Order: sequence, then structure tokens, then C-alpha cells
Amino acid sequence: MTSSAFGRRTHAVLLLASLGASVMACKPVEEASNRPATSLEFPSPYRPVSEAGDTQFSTEAARDEAGEAKFVMDWAGIKLGTTVADIGAGEGYYTIRLAERVGPKGRVLAQDINRGALDRLGERVTREQLDNVAIKEGAIDDPRLPEKSFDRIFMVHMYHEVDEPYAFLWRLRPALAKGGEVIVVDRDRATDQHGIPPKLLFCEFAAVGYRLTGFSEELKLGGYIARFTLSGPRPKPSAIKTCGTPPKK
Repeated sequence: MTSSAFGRRTHAVLLLASLGASVMACKPVEEASNRPATSLEFPSPYRPVSEAGDTQFSTEAARDEAGEAKFVMDWAGIKLGTTVADIGAGEGYYTIRLAERVGPKGRVLAQDINRGALDRLGERVTREQLDNVAIKEGAIDDPRLPEKSFDRIFMVHMYHEVDEPYAFLWRLRPALAKGGEVIVVDRDRATDQHGIPPKLLFCEFAAVGYRLTGFSEELKLGGYIARFTLSGPRPKPSAIKTCGTPPKK
């Protein structure tokens, strides 16, 4: 893709995101009985959610050969001293590389809801003596991050697995430091096929008060990367509108 074509694509995507709220539907489907009690005040998504997959996306060697982590970290502006949360850290591909990039004055918090993956990552962090890494277990509707703590929050190939996206994004907002950004890496696929169409991603983030500020489809292993910042006050849960079309009964 030429730079001019990429510029037009990015401009079009940003315009689309600014209209995200206008394509939201009115009311969520009837609440499912198996939803967490802590999510019931939020709308449930109309879209299906991918089942949690392997905690390791591709192999680390293949990802390094493609320059994935370097491209994403460069694009996200990760540098010495940056504080980053790696949501859905899994086996720690990004956690380890982020720790190296931010250096001893930076911090990385690796979060996941898979206790086994976190235990294995903890062993790896100890083995590699990464003193700037902490590990935390989250919940399906709450990342459980400390407030005003992170310059960047990474969600790499995991957002499509979030069962309660509106509750999750709402509770994620306070964790961003001033000027902080959320970085999402995913694939343009149906949400039950381990991906999420960009248009739907933009809409869900806009519904909870985020603004798209960057987008690229240049990942060598496929997929896209998007950048979001906060926009306006956090909406009341009852004011959040569900994106997409209600499923047929």
C-alpha cells in the first residue's frame, strides 16, 4: 500500500469512528441468566463471542521473524520509562518484549483471567529476572487495574474473547494515565472466528467514550492495529447503547 493510499484509508477509518455512535442499536437482547451479577447494569453484546483460544498466538519465533512486536511497540510509542498493561498476556510474548523496551524505569503489568497461563508466565518472569513486571488476575468484565497508572494498555488478539465488552471497557477507562492510550491488535473476522470487524470495534469503544486516533493494516502476520484515547466523561452504564443488530429470535 502506498503512503498516499494508506493516508486515505486512515482518514476514512477515522471518519467512520467519529460516526460510530450513530450506528448503535437501541436496546440489548434479553439478559442471559448466566451473566455475572457485576455486569447486569451494562448492556450485553449482540455479537457472538469467541471462546478462549490457545494462550499463545502463533510461535514467538515466527512473530519475531515478522517483526510483529517491534512494529506494534514502535507504532504505539513504547519507550524507556513507559508504563504498560498487557491485557490477556497469555504466555507473555508481549510482556517480555515490553519489559525489555521500557527498561528498569518503566513498568509492565501482565493481566489475564487464565490462572494457569499467569502461573507459567510468573515462572518465566522469575527465570528471566524481569524486576519491572508484575502479574495480576482479572475478571471477564473487569480488568482490575489500578487507577491512573498506565501510559499504554495493550489488548493483543484477545478483545474478541471478552464476554462483557461494555462493562470491561467502562472499568478499563480509569486505569489510563493522562494522555494514555489503548492499543488493540486483532483480525478482521467474525467475532466467533477469533477476530472483530474494525467497524464494530470502533463502535463498541465509542459507546463507552473512547476516540479512535490511529489505525493500520500493515501487520505482516495479518490483522490490524488501532489506537484509542478517552473522549469525554465516562457514560452511565444505563446510557450505553449496544452496537450492531439484535439477533433474530
